Amino acid sequence: MITSSYPIASKNRGRRVVLASLASATLALTGCTAVTDPALQQTDTAALTGHEASRAGGTLEYGHLQEPNCIFGGWIQENFTARQVLDNLVSQTDDGDIVPWIATDWEVSDDGLVWTLILRDDVEFTDGTELDAEAVAYNFDYWMDGGNSTAQVHLDGFYDHAKAVEDQVVEIHLSSPLATFMSSLSQSYFGLQSPTALENRTEEENCTEPIGSGPFSVAEWKRGEYIEFQRNDDYNWAPENAKHQGPAYLDAIRWNIIPDNTSRYGSLLSGETQAVGEIPAVNVAEAEELFDYTQYITPGRPMVMNLNTDRGIFADQQVRQALSFATDREANVESAFLGTVPFEPSGYLSQSTPDYDADAADEYPFDLDRANKLLDEAGWDERDDEGTRIKDGQRLEATVTYGLNSIVTPDGGTVIQNFQEQAREAGFDLKLRPLTPSENFSGAFSTPDSYDAQVGYWTSPHAGILNINYRPSTEEHPNGANTTFLHDEAAFDTIQQALQAPTDEEVSQLFSQAQYELSETAAAIGLYTQTNSLAVSDDAEGIWLEAAQGGPVFHDAYLTTPQTDKGN
Repeated sequence: MITSSYPIASKNRGRRVVLASLASATLALTGCTAVTDPALQQTDTAALTGHEASRAGGTLEYGHLQEPNCIFGGWIQENFTARQVLDNLVSQTDDGDIVPWIATDWEVSDDGLVWTLILRDDVEFTDGTELDAEAVAYNFDYWMDGGNSTAQVHLDGFYDHAKAVEDQVVEIHLSSPLATFMSSLSQSYFGLQSPTALENRTEEENCTEPIGSGPFSVAEWKRGEYIEFQRNDDYNWAPENAKHQGPAYLDAIRWNIIPDNTSRYGSLLSGETQAVGEIPAVNVAEAEELFDYTQYITPGRPMVMNLNTDRGIFADQQVRQALSFATDREANVESAFLGTVPFEPSGYLSQSTPDYDADAADEYPFDLDRANKLLDEAGWDERDDEGTRIKDGQRLEATVTYGLNSIVTPDGGTVIQNFQEQAREAGFDLKLRPLTPSENFSGAFSTPDSYDAQVGYWTSPHAGILNINYRPSTEEHPNGANTTFLHDEAAFDTIQQALQAPTDEEVSQLFSQAQYELSETAAAIGLYTQTNSLAVSDDAEGIWLEAAQGGPVFHDAYLTTPQTDKGN
């Protein structure tokens, strides 16, 4: 079986795409809109013939680890479900190129402040509302007003306003140039919803059954058990990198919530499901042999230990640096994941992120002697009977929080436990505090007085994640995404310069500089790459992981064998 990985190593941030002129874009509005292959377009599955017709129908059973809070939202799990029902303006390929979807052409002004997007003229939301320039402008304002927290922080400080210029022409006005703008739009956090639905339905209705224009809509959500998506028969506007145009082949997807690793993988072995996500490390070798196995290495911030720089023992830079040197993280990750998940030395960017600097990432190799020397220099030069270092009567101890089974998988939990044990050799006493999903999302463990260290990740298709995670938080402009509470104006200034730089070369150089500056602060410790894996049985084909976030795409999926009714 095929094993593949999408490292997203390209440095294309959506700025090297071919930009059409407004003149040619206007012609597109009066004539034909861009499609991948007109020969593949269909109006409904009844029109499929021959080989295409043999793919139509049935319900695909998919097993997923975690349940979203809403179908559309700012959490990665909500990104995955949103991809099934909402369309984006653009899509991203495995090479990092930005390609058309609802927007067929675009260009940016010479000063980088105005993006003009030309839209398809044949798209409707499933409630009949036209997806036009007014709808797109509405969605931008909705995101920035808090409709999607992750979309908001990607554009925060740069977005000014959106304006419909013509029915199918929208302008996005920025206050400063933003090199990562188009790449950001390829994420399902920027999925488009019907303004009619957002204005006239309850918040709960829009949470559980958002109205999009995508290949599926929500038919039923039985919380704790499954979400059922049904085909949108009118769908005929897939992104350019889709495998076919026209409606989905499947009648429906049953998105089964199976938190237990053994049960989820077992459902694939038994044939109860045709595909499952998040393959446990112990089962990866078998999955590679038996199934079509794919692993996606998520770009953005990897799984890291964020150190509270505001108070506690990690307010001291030398102590942070000492912990960074104190453990053999690479051997730890290799052991916990059985070699199936890459070690990530960087505390700031995942190795699959454009503009990742491998040299900056390697500044804290395992060096127990150096860790001990730093702690001695910082005044932690005595130990108690348990081996924990002491300074002025205070023990070198810290509370480490992490969302178990919401942010951190059981295998990831093993990494944290191993880290705790290894840190004892240097004299640290780390108290682990796994959080339940409700605790993790409650906000109770998000303030400087609620933890000394916190384990987490943040996906992003570009290095602009540094701006999200390290913009200093102020009373006037708080930043909840800065989980280290770092306030480093020099590093932040470098990040801002990178985001506004006019050339790819300058962007790369400045992001590299920012990684070195952040590394010096030792505000975060890299653990492992966040990954998303998928195993598909011979009973299904055509499922793929999209390149911006690694979510499964079912628009092109089809069943290869007759389906047995499994009931509800």
